[in-house]
Amino acid sequence: MLFKNEYKTDTKALMAFGVTLAGCSVLLGAFAAHRLRKYLSVNDIAIFQTGVRYMMWHSIGAICYGIYSELAATKELWPGWLFILGIFLFSGSLFIISVTTISWIGMITPVGGICFVIGWIGFLLDILKR
Repeated sequence: MLFKNEYKTDTKALMAFGVTLAGCSVLLGAFAAHRLRKYLSVNDIAIFQTGVRYMMWHSIGAICYGIYSELAATKELWPGWLFILGIFLFSGSLFIISVTTISWIGMITPVGGICFVIGWIGFLLDILKR
């Protein structure tokens, strides 16, 4: 068998979240391109699309980390889960900012960005220690 990690359930959940969020990013991108363009400014569409783009890239990052953790048999999944948390905080706040007048939610966006950066650093450190 290719994967021999005893933590399969945890990595399966991480990858399932990643795949689900990747699919949602496609749907949200299409929704913005075809429906929201009628109602939002060019700037708001750009903000929304930034959220979609980061959602897709970090969904792929979570999936890749899940695969890596299976192959490397690592117990530490926090880098992948930071990608997921970052998606909700970073992309989610951008979605809210672009479709509402709730501007204070923008204070959450950098926290999501920090989750992304720490997740990538964790991924790198895990690779380097093996």
